[in-house]
Amino acid sequence: MAVRSLLLRRSTECAAMTQNTASNLAYFPTGHSRKMVVVRRLVEQVAEFNANVLITGESGTGKEWTARAIHALSPRKDAPFVPVNCGAIPAELLESELFGHEKGAFTGAVATRIGRFEAAEGGTLFLDEIGDMSLPMQVKLLRVLQERVFERVGSNESRAADVRIIAATHRNLEEEIMLNRFREDLFYRLNVFPIELPPLRERLEDLAQLIESSLVTCVKAGLDPVQLTEAAIRALNGYDWPGNVRELSNLMERLCILYPGGKVDPRLLPARYTGNVEFDDTPEPGEAESIPAANGAPADILAACKGMPLKDYLESIEIALIDAALREARGIVAHAAERLQIRRTTLSEKMKRYGIALDTE
Repeated sequence: MAVRSLLLRRSTECAAMTQNTASNLAYFPTGHSRKMVVVRRLVEQVAEFNANVLITGESGTGKEWTARAIHALSPRKDAPFVPVNCGAIPAELLESELFGHEKGAFTGAVATRIGRFEAAEGGTLFLDEIGDMSLPMQVKLLRVLQERVFERVGSNESRAADVRIIAATHRNLEEEIMLNRFREDLFYRLNVFPIELPPLRERLEDLAQLIESSLVTCVKAGLDPVQLTEAAIRALNGYDWPGNVRELSNLMERLCILYPGGKVDPRLLPARYTGNVEFDDTPEPGEAESIPAANGAPADILAACKGMPLKDYLESIEIALIDAALREARGIVAHAAERLQIRRTTLSEKMKRYGIALDTE
């Protein structure tokens, strides 16, 4: 991956645009596949209006990023974008989280607190995992969407809800309606403008671009990017990506941590990503070593540590070796332990300590 060239190209593109447009591109859905071209067109079309938007798609497809893109392109772009994960907040606390509460409204309410609707005043409120919201809370949200007012918990004073609502879910809400787990009237209120995000397995032609984008993010986070060989990219193209773009981003970050600045071929990918793919064991010309030779120049050896404490750096090497041995042994711990010349129980303890799980897919 020519990450520096990509960064330079993006910098040049942004310089040719207005500052506003450049900032909006940060959240724009990545990919040139037909399905993503449709998604981008929908984002552009709905952004300028205040219509409610319902974004659907599997976990990890980029629903929040899409919501942020809509906000960034909208007239409300200079006001707050406030995300709320409805599935992560206990049902009994969600009302207070959304609408706020007055001091003394309930046990533990020691001070008045504004909710997410007030925090998003003039901007966009993103209700993620709306399909996980309880039915009683759905009734209260429906009233706010209909009347555009709400009350803090413990107060009778109505407050205007000047927010644009974007909701998202990985669930099929029409099926949830049939099962009496989601209100039909709320669904129609939210589903004014639907946007469906495709899973990564249905747009693998975008994979190389998504890898580049993920590596650029790693560079911005201070990581030294890896280079993926053509064989590694072919292996990743054969994977079905149940975790979608989020899984890909996490994989790129993991590789950058384990093999900073190195060249990654299929041998360095976790076993789940290679499956039964056959690959040549012969290193490609110019393949970088992830661990410096002990007899190398002192400056090179110290530079490889990236300023990490010795303990952390040695642990990163040990994790890389364990990971490589497990992949070579196709997940058989006893064989990996033999390859590393340590006891099986010792390897199991290290795997537990470092959170290394066997790939069972």
